[in-house]
Parts: sequence; C-alpha cells; structure tokens
Amino acid sequence: MPTIDTTLYLKNQSTSRSPGNQLGKDEFMKILMTQLQNQDPLNPMDDREFVSQMTTFSSLEQLMNMRSSIDNLVESQLISPVIKYSHLVGTNVSYPTFDEETGEKLDVETSNVIAVSQKDGWAILALENGEEVYADSILQINDTTAEKD
Repeated sequence: MPTIDTTLYLKNQSTSRSPGNQLGKDEFMKILMTQLQNQDPLNPMDDREFVSQMTTFSSLEQLMNMRSSIDNLVESQLISPVIKYSHLVGTNVSYPTFDEETGEKLDVETSNVIAVSQKDGWAILALENGEEVYADSILQINDTTAEKD
C-alpha cells in the first residue's frame, strides 16, 4: 500500500503567498504547466489549442513589456532635470566658485540663468557670465522679474 507524503498536507504549505488581482506571466506559466501535466494521456490537448494558448501567453508578455517601457518613459519625462529646473531661466542665482587646482572655495558669485541643459541626468544651468554650474550647487535664487515691478 502506498504511503502518503505528509509534506503535501495543506497545513505544511508555505503561507507567504499573498493573493492579488493580477495574473502575471509566472502565474500563467504555472497554470499552463499544471494543465499540461494533468491532461488526459488518452486525449491530449489539441495542437491548435496549445498553439493558441502559447500565442496568448506571448501576446501577454509583450503587452507587459510594452507597459513597463511606457511606464519608464513617463517616469523619466516627469522627473526630467530640464523640466524640473526650467523655472530658473531669467532668475539670478548665487553659486560658490572654487579654485580649479586646489578645489578650495573662493567666493560666491551671482549671475542670470539663460538656459538649462542636462548631462548624465544632472541639470546644468548656463549663466549670463559664461559659466555653467550644476543646479544642485545653487545657494540662492533671486527672481529678477519681482525686482523690475
């Protein structure tokens, strides 16, 4: 008489799985593999039905990849440094200057922002005095339009 494996009891199963309302590609593959393992050997799944399910799976995977790519694109557009710091164009900013050889802090200069660009994910402010500084190094921002009114 065969013995029952006690590790298969429900009480011994891991309960770390949390239920969700989304069926991902991993869950789809598990369902498909379970279906293939438990099919009737005398009446196996029809070839056309199997191809149809694999096509559905492939389409699902491509849609998920496309959604992920679109989410990444939208996220990168939302936090673009150029967009984030574009409001500084036309303002006076104060920034520290450093000695190029020693790296020693020299003074604080002020200049008008004329453009914002991006390099390696960092916002760079082009100033009226010809300098380019990282937006993160700005010490003070003065709105020049408020002074003209």
